[in-house]
Amino acid sequence: MTENSLITEFLNYLKFERHFSPHTAKCYAADLTQFCAFLAGDKQRAQGGQSFAPATGALTSRAADSAHPAGPGTTGTAVLPQTDAQQKLRDVEPEQVKSFLAFLGTQSYSKSTIARKLATLRSFYKFCLRRGYVQAHPLASIRTPKQEKRLPKYLELEQITTLLSTPDDKTLLGARDRAMLEVLFSTGVRVSELVDLDFADVDFSGQTIRVRGKGKKQRTAPIGQTAIAAIRRYLELRRSDARSAAFDQNALFVNKHGQRLSTRSVRRKLDKYLAEAGLDPNISPHTLRHSFATHMLNNGADLRSVQELLGHQSLSTTQVYTHLTTPRLKAVYDDAHPRS
Repeated sequence: MTENSLITEFLNYLKFERHFSPHTAKCYAADLTQFCAFLAGDKQRAQGGQSFAPATGALTSRAADSAHPAGPGTTGTAVLPQTDAQQKLRDVEPEQVKSFLAFLGTQSYSKSTIARKLATLRSFYKFCLRRGYVQAHPLASIRTPKQEKRLPKYLELEQITTLLSTPDDKTLLGARDRAMLEVLFSTGVRVSELVDLDFADVDFSGQTIRVRGKGKKQRTAPIGQTAIAAIRRYLELRRSDARSAAFDQNALFVNKHGQRLSTRSVRRKLDKYLAEAGLDPNISPHTLRHSFATHMLNNGADLRSVQELLGHQSLSTTQVYTHLTTPRLKAVYDDAHPRS
């Protein structure tokens, strides 16, 4: 088995057995190929951005063309050396992992990024151990570096109101954009879950949507009347468009060509409306998810309900929002405690 095919087998495991999203698998692949380049002593390639193409077992990088010039009959894709790469990957020692972490520390990576790369290696070697490709887990004695605790950014209600009223819902694309923003804040869905919505996922009478979350897990999320009305307005204009017959008939949100909208497009649209509304340009679609959770907790929702609404597997993931709701908790304390 070559080192590339070992990575490919791991990526296929993530995709078909763990049901990881393509984006997550791509991040795992980039982390692993960076580690492979480090083991091979190729610091230049380990420094650059790299991605692994599972279909071909090829490693590509921004420096691929200069580092590995394409000759006649080649594709110009840099491929990992096959001679001893597999053995190096399988014979990794804890000290090599520690050296890799030290190397990452010199490359201006944040602690959270380094922790993610370390998590990738943990998952990979856990997989290899189960399949019998290694005899011991090389990261068993290595601890994850302590990370900074960063509180999620969220929008105040006035900012939310300003943002959601910015798109012009008299036009098809404006109505679509307002509906998207309303759904993001009304339900707290991830942007990847938003663009994955189909017509059939919206229950207008029951005011719920069916969400396909991480790991292909489905959940039902309540959706507010304002968001439902925005979707209805968008669909009304969409159906009256002369090109509507050629649009994707399953996808709820489509681009101007009638194809399912991408997460990148949602981010571009949000950036446009942030500029128009004079709001912080660093706000992301995920900020609306944070805002949903924070406002729910501030208005009396319990933590486990919010956990389920967000589709969090662990309650500890949801607990980060409790740090943002301290003023409300203090007010409850002052009202309820006899010696406050």
